[in-house]
Amino acid sequence: MSTPPVAADDLEIRRAGPSDQAAILALAARALGWDHPETDAELFRWKHLRNPFGPSPMWVAVIDDDVVGFRAFLRWEFEQSGRDIQTAVRAVDTATDPAAQGRGIFTSLTLGAIDELRVEHADFVFNTPNDSSRPGYLKMGWHVVGRLPVSVRPAHAGALGSLARARQPASRSVVAVNVGDRAADAFSDASALEGVLDAVAPRPGLATRTSVEYFRWRYGLDDLHYRVVTPPGGVEHGFAAFRLRRRGRALEAVIADVVVPRGAGDRSKELLQVIARTTGADYLVRIDGTPVGSQGFFWVPRAGPILTARAIATPPPELLDEWRLGMGEIELF
Repeated sequence: MSTPPVAADDLEIRRAGPSDQAAILALAARALGWDHPETDAELFRWKHLRNPFGPSPMWVAVIDDDVVGFRAFLRWEFEQSGRDIQTAVRAVDTATDPAAQGRGIFTSLTLGAIDELRVEHADFVFNTPNDSSRPGYLKMGWHVVGRLPVSVRPAHAGALGSLARARQPASRSVVAVNVGDRAADAFSDASALEGVLDAVAPRPGLATRTSVEYFRWRYGLDDLHYRVVTPPGGVEHGFAAFRLRRRGRALEAVIADVVVPRGAGDRSKELLQVIARTTGADYLVRIDGTPVGSQGFFWVPRAGPILTARAIATPPPELLDEWRLGMGEIELF
């Protein structure tokens, strides 16, 4: 099924195919400033083609055979309290050629995609738009769920000063780190990883449906420099996935996922202590619903991204407390 042409006779909205990838990347370079061709192409393939939930559905706007608009939705799957599976998409990459602005391309691409995704039985769409793009989503039927909670843990005595000065956005440049293991190595034993996943207590609310394939994909792209730390004995006893990034002069350790078996006591705290002690980070930062206090974290008011969502086939949860999202689901998408 394809969306009919909109806005003018010479503008066509259609489903993107493999042959459109080069034109999409060229458009992203013009409109979004993607200026590292090889790295950007690999990131595109990792995000949209290798996702274990399925390849991303994508659409393009075309004028005279030239791609002037692009829209992608990342496939995702959730479990409701560890049981019912819900299929979702995340509104992610979108671009419009500067020469084609003002023709409603973004809206036509997005709403046309929603119509097709409804036929494909997607339950809902979610994302964390910035302040500039959020009003446009709200006009198209999205609603604000709430601000995701950011908490930080100082890693040394002078970290509070670094944190107070870290007001600018995080740098897109990656920081190499040699602490822990590459995901490909840490998750090489599928049975060990599956064993710890089976031993994790189900989380109440709407949580990502994780698997061996999910963790290998999510943290396996070397260009992103994720690392994995495990307790003595290996991944079957738990793990924490993280990466480093700069925020001004501060170095922060982004805690993407912490997975430990039920009844493991302070094992998650021990993994976080390793990251704090060995990476040189000024502080650790995370987004999740873990209580603060005992692990040394405290909330940062008004710091988290704002989660929005829209029903496609079925309504998503309206209350933030019903969602279980962490940095692993939020950053980089």
